[in-house]
Amino acid sequence: MAEDSDLEKTEPASPRRIEKAREEGNVPQSRELSTFLVLMTGVCTLWAISGWATQRVRSLLEHGLSFGRTEAFSQGFMYEQLVRLSTDALLVLAPFFFVMVIASLGAPVLLGGFVFSTQAMGLKLDRLNPISGLGRLVSLQSAVELVKGVLKSLLVGCIGAWALWAHRGEILALSTMPLVSGLTGFGHVLLVCSLTVVAGLALVAGVDVPFQLWRYYDQLKMTKEEVKQEFKEQEGDPQLKGRIRARQREMARRRMMAEVPKADVVVTNPTHFAVALKYEAANMGAPKVVAKGADLVAAAIRELAAEHKVPLLEAPPLARALFRHTEVGEQIPAGLYTAVAEVMAYVFQLNHFLAEGGEAPELPRELAVPPGMDPGAPDDPAATTH
Repeated sequence: MAEDSDLEKTEPASPRRIEKAREEGNVPQSRELSTFLVLMTGVCTLWAISGWATQRVRSLLEHGLSFGRTEAFSQGFMYEQLVRLSTDALLVLAPFFFVMVIASLGAPVLLGGFVFSTQAMGLKLDRLNPISGLGRLVSLQSAVELVKGVLKSLLVGCIGAWALWAHRGEILALSTMPLVSGLTGFGHVLLVCSLTVVAGLALVAGVDVPFQLWRYYDQLKMTKEEVKQEFKEQEGDPQLKGRIRARQREMARRRMMAEVPKADVVVTNPTHFAVALKYEAANMGAPKVVAKGADLVAAAIRELAAEHKVPLLEAPPLARALFRHTEVGEQIPAGLYTAVAEVMAYVFQLNHFLAEGGEAPELPRELAVPPGMDPGAPDDPAATTH
């Protein structure tokens, strides 16, 4: 039962799922909304330019039908006249065509937004499969579209018939009117009837748009397994991320251990902590921590230091303070300047003794670690100096 529930599409589409669908050109669409907007734009445009267009068409007819006997028998003149009149007619219709193109392109953007997808324009061979095409013809979606088409036709047809019946008196009166006033009356009736039919399409679009949005997001629903898989893809597989972090830590530790032979001294706890310090007066304002570690890492640092003859200094309070308050690659804090200065002085004397001989330097016994910087010190502040 649990496996069946994981395979059911019960989860809403994630933002990534919607974005991927848009990249493939899959956006919510409503043919009814596009039809309504295109027809409404066309009717309004014709109404807006009707006066100007009527004058232009009348002028074209007057000039086109007015010519002399000589021009009537001139093939060149008639050809030129035809080209000129056709060009003028196209210019009259150009505003209408321009607005209709904008409306047809802009209508889908209102619902699905602007999307340009090369994937949607690609050739999909499965659409050429006659079996798949037959399956789409007898699918539930096709049945729904058929019912919608029938209901839309009935609704628009009834509205159109009602509009014509309501203006039957005006339509019958057109036959008794003079030509000019009759054309004006015909245009008025045509405009009112067209707007009435378009209003019916607005009702259809108002029902279809919510349905298309619901169907679109319902088709994009995800199963619980898909949600988990998408989360893994976005956030990364926890096991893989753990292996990556472990690998990164291992690489960082190797880089750190490679700096131990270059250190000037290693301060130890003596067993729990080890901190390697290096100081270059020309390049550093204060000694820098090049490696540090606890327990097994501390033991590895000590062994590597001993192998490369790096001095080891046992100073538990200072080792604990350095381990707690510094990071690898950072300079020591100002509170430990005094203690570390004594350590570096001892290292300098030790190197001089090993190179030149003479009196061996004395190990520093008491290093001044400020109160609060030694995490292993008891409450007595005096104990932090030991």
